[in-house]
Amino acid sequence: MSENAIEIRDLHKTYLSGFWLAKKKSLFGISLEVKKGEIFGFIGPNGAGKSTTIKVLTGLLRKDSGDVFILGKSPSETKSRINLGYLPEQPYFYDSLSGYELLKFYGGLSGLSGKLLEERLHWALTLVNANADWIYRRLRTYSKGMQQRIGLAQAILHKPELLILDEPMSGLDPLGRRDVREAILELNRGGSTIFYSSHVLSDVEAISHRVAMIIEGKISHTGTVEEITKETGRNSLEEVLAKEVSRVVP
Repeated sequence: MSENAIEIRDLHKTYLSGFWLAKKKSLFGISLEVKKGEIFGFIGPNGAGKSTTIKVLTGLLRKDSGDVFILGKSPSETKSRINLGYLPEQPYFYDSLSGYELLKFYGGLSGLSGKLLEERLHWALTLVNANADWIYRRLRTYSKGMQQRIGLAQAILHKPELLILDEPMSGLDPLGRRDVREAILELNRGGSTIFYSSHVLSDVEAISHRVAMIIEGKISHTGTVEEITKETGRNSLEEVLAKEVSRVVP
């Protein structure tokens, strides 16, 4: 059995864009491995290919070529998502529901019911520090921070072995970022592998076991924060990223 939760080998992805459906290359043969039990940060500038990679991993996009496995299965297999939790960068929820109703709905889709569902709802809401004052309000009244908390709660209800998060700290205030960081650490302590993208590099440095940096559809660095900064002679991931971007932007 593989020790990797995620395996990507020579992944290529091309989009058809514009009126004339011109081909636009997004991923240029990227390869990376995420070991089971890791918190793995995926960083890069806007448009570098982070969300595209995540959508291929979750089966929302089809690859052009290469090999992709999550928990030993191809994303094209429905069974690959049984032990997968996912939070997209811009989730869409039924805003006529309350947060609590939404979680009960997603819990049912995950096969939870009765007492177990109620226990998981309480556990997930406590973990993301959801406030009882707003959990029963309609989703259309939620702030960005509230939506992120509910989104993370729905992704973890079934206690997935692998959790994939696309910009989970996006739009959050410092307290919200702290809560999401603590939730990720607690989930990891409970046995979940976490693969997440983020622009908040200080948070990535604080909680990630390893990191991969993607620039214009190519992986430029992979390793621990210490390994990457030592290899590049920089003091932080922010400095490394700025230098990498300066190489490709005139």
